[in-house]
Amino acid sequence: MSDEGTPLSAAEIDAALASLPGWRRDGHEITRSHGIRYHGGVAMIVHVAGVERLISHHADIDLRWGRIRFGITTHDAGHRLTAADFDLARQIDEIAAAHRAEPLDDCPRKR
Repeated sequence: MSDEGTPLSAAEIDAALASLPGWRRDGHEITRSHGIRYHGGVAMIVHVAGVERLISHHADIDLRWGRIRFGITTHDAGHRLTAADFDLARQIDEIAAAHRAEPLDDCPRKR
């Protein structure tokens, strides 16, 4: 895989996504949503933000009632996907599991 801040090739992105079930590519961003109660989502955001501060890489986070969505791209690389994005996604997956957030992208949508 390329240097942490170097944009990845399409093949590298496909390989990285294959190792992260539930994450989806949306243009030059990877995304994942989880079901979680609102206040649990706030706690999860604080946990993710602490990790982001340490690694100097940040996700776009959208918290709604019962749902949290993460979108990751490397702003400093021209909003392109880099190895740092996939590293952050792995850490978000670990945090989501610790907060017992339900991965919505791994199961059929509920209506």
